[in-house]
Amino acid sequence: MSSDPEIKLVEAAQRGHLESFGILYERYHSSMVALAYSMLADTEMAEDAAQDVFAVACRDIANLKSKEKFAAWLAGICRNTARQILRSKGRDIVPKDGQVTASFLSDGDNQFRTVINRAIRQLKPAERELIVLRYYDDLPYERIASVLDISVQAVNGRLVRAKRKIAKYLKRNGFKGDDYETS
Repeated sequence: MSSDPEIKLVEAAQRGHLESFGILYERYHSSMVALAYSMLADTEMAEDAAQDVFAVACRDIANLKSKEKFAAWLAGICRNTARQILRSKGRDIVPKDGQVTASFLSDGDNQFRTVINRAIRQLKPAERELIVLRYYDDLPYERIASVLDISVQAVNGRLVRAKRKIAKYLKRNGFKGDDYETS
């Protein structure tokens, strides 16, 4: 057995300990909702997707070989679940009309909110995931790295690039640097 508390939870869940799986659920539910939301751009569908993710995870956790990759494994299930939902709804992978509004936006200027939504939607799916996990779900870099199975440095670098793309989009659409923050 490992000394890492998360790995111990995964091992216990693999042995059928439902309370351990419940703790993992509590720990990762909001991240899976945010990840699904980055693809679906619909809160209710994202919540449904997250429930489906945990149903699949509960059923298949015994087959997870790399216990330290639990978060990344969940994220993979989540992406597949979101894609299945989009296919069943006859929608594109990149939502055209969905609102990907992060919590860092105030309820202020609706025009700015609309342009931010467009800027986020124009990002590549992997960039959109990072933005939504960081600013919608307010996850720290370490947790994002765990969920996406990348290094903290990669999270930082990719977020910087995604924010630059958003800033360029905003600039092209007439917003000055004083109108928004990119940090």
